[in-house]
Amino acid sequence: MEFQKLNAPSLKELFISELENMIISGKLPIGTKLPSERELATSMQVSRAVVNSGIAELEKKGFVVVKPRIGTFVEDYRRNGTMDTLVSIMKYNGGALSQEEICSILEVRILFMNLASRLAIETATDAAIEGLSFYLEKLKNATTPEDAATSIFEFSHELSFISGNMLLPLFFISFRDLVCSLWVRYATKYGIEELYQSALSIYNFVRARDVRGALDYIETSTTECISGTRMIY
Repeated sequence: MEFQKLNAPSLKELFISELENMIISGKLPIGTKLPSERELATSMQVSRAVVNSGIAELEKKGFVVVKPRIGTFVEDYRRNGTMDTLVSIMKYNGGALSQEEICSILEVRILFMNLASRLAIETATDAAIEGLSFYLEKLKNATTPEDAATSIFEFSHELSFISGNMLLPLFFISFRDLVCSLWVRYATKYGIEELYQSALSIYNFVRARDVRGALDYIETSTTECISGTRMIY
């Protein structure tokens, strides 16, 4: 039996986690002015360097805004946050997503997968498309929902890469944690084989250079996950 390596969080990670939890829980309401870095460091018994770098990370995630010579304030993170913000909210909720959040992610996935498939069909070489089969094989041989989720993400990411659009792979990467959490849920609920068949169908349409077939399948199958027979919330 194999055991995973345990990694203790750093003081910076603990500082960020504590502030995120206080903000998401409402203990620090939007608009609240935080104590100075010196006061936070003293109160939380960490160095000012930890507080300074932690505040910078929280601002990057959209949880706070630093106003020079005025102070640091809790930001309206739902309005001005990033994908990192949503990941933090998921962690706070034990990895759970609301129905509205799941629907939103799947709707965006339709747009990205449609564009990736269409461009790959129109511009990718036969060899590049054939290369997708490597990720299909990994998915077919996956033994856990987590492995299956990783494999289907890699398949989708590679599809975006061979599309030739320079930004698409970056968009896919930014959604990785969120999308993989949905595929874990799907594989757990409906089985890894179902996930494999879904990716295989897309691959076959792309390989056949069938734009209409690929787009229709992506739209139909994803809609089933939103409000049809394959809902995952």
